[in-house]
Amino acid sequence: MKVLELAPQVFVSGQLYDHDIRLAAKQGVRSIMNNRPDGEAVGQPPSADLQKTAEELGMTYVYLPVDSRTFTREDVEHFARTCEGLERPLLIFCRSGARSTRVWEIAETL
Repeated sequence: MKVLELAPQVFVSGQLYDHDIRLAAKQGVRSIMNNRPDGEAVGQPPSADLQKTAEELGMTYVYLPVDSRTFTREDVEHFARTCEGLERPLLIFCRSGARSTRVWEIAETL
């Protein structure tokens, strides 16, 4: 799992799997946000399964899918409000991390 820091205690990565969530919990991550729509690709774990793992480990998990081709200002504002309310360290993910990074960068300009 490649992780980049977007801001203090806010990180982004590509697709997470069960073992990545367990590792993130051991490293102190308190919240996870999934920006990848379910069913986007074969082999992608369902968000509900990842949420179950995160919650079993005492983490907050938010499923906030974003379509990189059609997201709106309202989507970005919702993303920003949701991020503000999540305990840090926060790990945000999508397929590669690029979509989540782009939405974060746009949200920072609002």
